[in-house]
This record gives sequence, C-alpha cells and structure tokens, in this order.
Amino acid sequence: MITFYLVGGAVRDTLLNLPVKDKDWVVVGATPQKLIDQGFKPIGKDFPVFLHPKTKEEYALARTERKSGHGYTGFSFYAKEDVTLEQDLLRRDLTINAIAQSNNGDIVDPYNGRQDLKNKLLRHVSAAFKEDPVRVLRIARFSARYHHLGFSIAPSTLLLMKDMVNNGELNHLVAERVWQEMHSALGEKNPNIFFSVLRQCGALRILLPEVNALFGVPQPKAHHPEIDTRVHTLLTLKAASKISQSKAVRFAALLHDLGKALTPKETWPAHHGHEQLGIAAVNTLCERLKAPNDFTQLARIVCEYHTHCHRAFELKPKTILKLFKNTDAFRRPERFHQFLLCATACARGRTGLENTPYPQANMLATYLQASQTIQAKNILKNQPELKGPKIGEAIYRAQLNAIEKIKQLK
Repeated sequence: MITFYLVGGAVRDTLLNLPVKDKDWVVVGATPQKLIDQGFKPIGKDFPVFLHPKTKEEYALARTERKSGHGYTGFSFYAKEDVTLEQDLLRRDLTINAIAQSNNGDIVDPYNGRQDLKNKLLRHVSAAFKEDPVRVLRIARFSARYHHLGFSIAPSTLLLMKDMVNNGELNHLVAERVWQEMHSALGEKNPNIFFSVLRQCGALRILLPEVNALFGVPQPKAHHPEIDTRVHTLLTLKAASKISQSKAVRFAALLHDLGKALTPKETWPAHHGHEQLGIAAVNTLCERLKAPNDFTQLARIVCEYHTHCHRAFELKPKTILKLFKNTDAFRRPERFHQFLLCATACARGRTGLENTPYPQANMLATYLQASQTIQAKNILKNQPELKGPKIGEAIYRAQLNAIEKIKQLK
C-alpha cells in the first residue's frame, strides 16, 4: 500500500503558525515504476525524487542513508518498498524537521519534534547527524531564522557540531555548498546569529578565517563603545538587516572592516589604513567562496570607502567627485545607494548607537543627485564652441559648482 506524508519544513512551520513556502512529501511502500505509472515525473539524480503530475511538488521515496565517504556527498542510499516512515525520518537533521503529517491530518512524531518546538530547541535526531558537514551550516541558519522566537541549540547538538569541526569534516565542503547556505542565511531575520553560531562551534575559522580574525581585535572606545571589532561587525550586520532586505548589502556589511585584523598590532586600538588593507582580504574570501560578482564588487567598495561616507561633511567637492568616479556612482547609482546603506549600518553597529541619525548618507545622496543633473547637452547649449576633452572639463567644473552650492547651504 502506497502512503503519502507531508514532511519537513511544511509541517514544522505549520506547527509554529508560520507561513509555509514549500511542501515536500515522502512516499512509503512505493517503487519508482509505481509512481511513474501514476503520472509522477522522475527528477532525482542521487535518489528517487518525483514531481507530482498536477501540483509539481516534490515527492521522494522513503529512504535510509549510510556514510560511505567524506563530505556531504559521501552517502549511499537505500530506497526500497520496505523502508518505513520512521526510518526515513531518522536520517533527518533536527527533530523539528523529522515530523510528518498523513493525508488525513494525523501527526507522526517518533523523535519528539513537537516537544522540541514547544521548548524552542534545535536538537539532532540521531548520532548520524555528524555524518553530513552541511548540517553545521543548516543549524546555524535555523538559529538565525528562529532566533527571534527564542530558539537555542541543544548542548548535545552543539557538542556534535564541534566534533565535526575538529574531525575535519568541514574541510570537505565545496565552495558552492557553503555559499548556498550562507546566501540563504543572509536572508534570514537575524543573519548575525548564523555567524555567531559558526564561531561558537569553531566553524568560522575554517570557512571564514578573515571574519574569524576580527574576534578580539580592539577599537578606540571613544568611537566604538563595544571595543571588540567582532561585536562591531555583527552589530553592523544586524543593523544592515534592519534597513535592507538585500543580501548583497548584508554581506558587504559583514566584510566592511576585515582590514582591522591586518593593521600593525603595535598601533592598536587605532587602525589607520584598514580600508586599503581589507581589500585583499575581501578578494580572497570572495574568490574562495565563489561569491557572485555583484556581491564581491559591493563588498570591495564598502571596505575601501565606507569611512569616506562617515566624513561626508568634511570632504572637499573634488574628493566627493573622485568618490563618485571610483565607485562608478554615475553609471551604477543603485549600487551607490547600497553603499550608503552599508555605511549607515556601520555607523549604527555600535553599542548604544543603534538608532543614531546618520545624515552623511543623505548628504552624499544629495551631492550625487545634484551632480547627475549636469548634462553635456546643457553645457553645449551655453558653450557650443566646446569640443572633445573640453566638454568633459566643463561638466566637471559644473559638478564641482553644484556640490559647492549645496555645501554652502548646509
């Protein structure tokens, strides 16, 4: 007899009274041919997964797993008709993800996931948890997702995560898989918690050593009451998540101060030149993770120029125009506004200053808008004799004048 069960996130989020995004199903007592005969379309490469002929939702044959190598791909699968629902649920990562619901609405919960939902606990189902290194990233991501609800990681699960790190399992993760989980985590309600958990279990030094290096690096108390650059970095990411849904903005906020770990220790807590020093670290991190170009470019710009934004009221018109040129603000104004969001998050990523006004961002936005109104056609209308480079020079002078007028008004 073939039986269908709704499983995983759809059941979990329904029990949490949260919106359900996707539905996944497990099929017990079936073979691939039996599902194909019912109109299901096979799509699984590693194990039998099918698309429902009408809903297009994914249905997977109940299966068991056995570790056969390193990393998250080192598994062999068994997916015959005799695999039970309980056996399939046993292979899952967390008890809250190992709850099933039958077609008539009955809940099947062999590993006490509902109790862990009540206790707001992220707890592994079995010791097999440690066989898949991706699960370290998934637990960190779930921590970021449900932090606002009060969820925490079970001590026994955190211990397993530390063991996985110490045993070198994370060294077998490919860049694409790490980026996939990190990218998802950046979209969660509290992405800063993702990186805090990675630090807590030791994974941050393996996956993001450049960020890990910031922990314990002091900053001047006068400007940074939180002192530790680690605290500032995570507060900046938290601030960015409050003012922007853009994952690129949040990523750049995380990396904006990487250079502070690279300044001479004898000069600490000062970090002169950290902006330039951080560029190489940003490039190295992004290349290793194979981050998309738009993420990398924004992170690099924010790293190099965020302190320019902090000094917006002090900058001379020539320096402001140079900033616009170096950040390609005229051709990419939307990215420049992302840059301003990151600088705002940096200013608010300080203990006790989380809601501080940041007029510098509006000031630079105003300068850019005024500069953009200067058009070649208007210049030539008044000075038709201009040719070649002279046109560019005239535009530049007009932009300087426009910025200067605004500065005088302020």
